[in-house]
Amino acid sequence: MVLPMTQPNGVGEALRFTRITLDNWRNFRSVDIELQRRMFLVGPNASGKSNILDAFRFLRDIVAIGGGFQDAVGKRGGVSRIRCLAARKDPQIGIRVDIGSDASPKEWSYELRFTQDPRRRRPIVRKEIVEHRGVTVHSRPNAEDQSDPERLTQTALEQVTANREFRPIADFFASVRYLHLVPQLVREPDRSIGRENDPFGGDFLEQVARAPKKQRDSRLAKITRALRVAVPQLEELRLEIDERGTWHLRGRYQHWRPKGAWQDESDFSDGTLRLIGLLWSLLDRGGPLLLEEPELSLHPEVVRRVPQIFARIQRESGRQILVSTHSVDLLRDTGIGLDETLMLIPGDEGTEVRRAADVDEIVRLLQAGLSMAEAVMPRTRPASVDQLALF
Repeated sequence: MVLPMTQPNGVGEALRFTRITLDNWRNFRSVDIELQRRMFLVGPNASGKSNILDAFRFLRDIVAIGGGFQDAVGKRGGVSRIRCLAARKDPQIGIRVDIGSDASPKEWSYELRFTQDPRRRRPIVRKEIVEHRGVTVHSRPNAEDQSDPERLTQTALEQVTANREFRPIADFFASVRYLHLVPQLVREPDRSIGRENDPFGGDFLEQVARAPKKQRDSRLAKITRALRVAVPQLEELRLEIDERGTWHLRGRYQHWRPKGAWQDESDFSDGTLRLIGLLWSLLDRGGPLLLEEPELSLHPEVVRRVPQIFARIQRESGRQILVSTHSVDLLRDTGIGLDETLMLIPGDEGTEVRRAADVDEIVRLLQAGLSMAEAVMPRTRPASVDQLALF
């Protein structure tokens, strides 16, 4: 039996994250993870699935307009909140990523190490290195940093005057997208006030409205076709603006009335809104896409098709998709590769991350005909979960 392993898909020279190394980051004392174009992160609650995804968001926040290193650390509660509780003698937090393609997996490398200024309680860059095809093109601290230590409150990555030689990295980080749509935020009448590109959906309808009309209409037409399959009786989906200037999704459902019954987002189910958000994000031709538990509120039969949707999108665009999940139904897809599945296993010294491909028992279980869900999920269950029933 040939076990499923990912292969170059022919689209393939789009940049992606090929490896990430974390030191003292949140749950992780030290991890080094090789990444494919599609990755599924599986583990018990609070094991660190969201925190791995947040490392990529952190890099995006550094280069975001209005963001930067200080802002990225600040919105996470400061250095002490980011630093792993298992960290001891080495208080520095480190992130290193390799960026490349199937043909050149280490086209670029970026490493950032930082800690907290003990006097002024602010984050300070301790090390920043950029490599291109194995050659160092930027390294800090440098002579200018030594003459002006205040420079170490910023990364070179976020400075357009300093990142000219490696601006492709900044552009790539800026292209990272994250989605964890909260349906109630989409339903709020004043949802978008103070929000822009909110990953939790506060301005999701405004994001849809900002797309060029031709592109928007094309995407909504594709989403409508999918919803007709997944959502009973839905016939039509529109984006409209009211007299207050607020955008609304309107759906027409089959009904005893000749023209059907119209509803807007305030009437849509959580599952409908989450599926619309998921499909829209997949159609967005951005960079790597980070998804938190895309199975939430969806029918199991819909969830089972989600990996196939990912695969189709990747055949068309080569886009990288990183997914955290607790779903047995999602992991039953036979196309999920051993090298696409990461197991997070909490321990006294932080969470360990292991590829399914590196665990002999899982390989043997798949050879015996079990699904990825049957092989992986029992190994990531909380140790004493049976006792929960005694509550």
